[in-house]
Amino acid sequence: MMQKAASVFQFKLRKWTWLSIGLAVYILLTAVVYFCYQDDVDQMTWVDREAFNYKLISQYKLTDNLTQDDVMRRLGTPDITEAVLQGKDLYQVLYYRTHRSVADGITTADECTALLFKNRYLQAIGEEAVQRYSVVSGHAN
Repeated sequence: MMQKAASVFQFKLRKWTWLSIGLAVYILLTAVVYFCYQDDVDQMTWVDREAFNYKLISQYKLTDNLTQDDVMRRLGTPDITEAVLQGKDLYQVLYYRTHRSVADGITTADECTALLFKNRYLQAIGEEAVQRYSVVSGHAN
């Protein structure tokens, strides 16, 4: 009788040991994916990409000294791009779609958030970027 009780106890102990090991492995793998996996913007649906763009752009600060390469590495290819050379300064505005207004299959600037770069360094975000680029490019209203 004692031997049977001991064997049941050992079975339960082994069951809990394997369950604990499995749970630990699951948590470890989840942490690795969460902290090491980079989102691939080229593989996202348009809805996910809009949300991703909005979230990332809203975290950008002009004081972060971001380069155009930094932004494009993270956000991918912009939906719309414009550029102008003023003397020795290159101004580029990159538009990333962050809010679709009409589901017509065409991305327009009003559905995007603009990022203005001067000599490949971020200078302005959003409406300020559009206004500053308009002045520099000579398209001011």
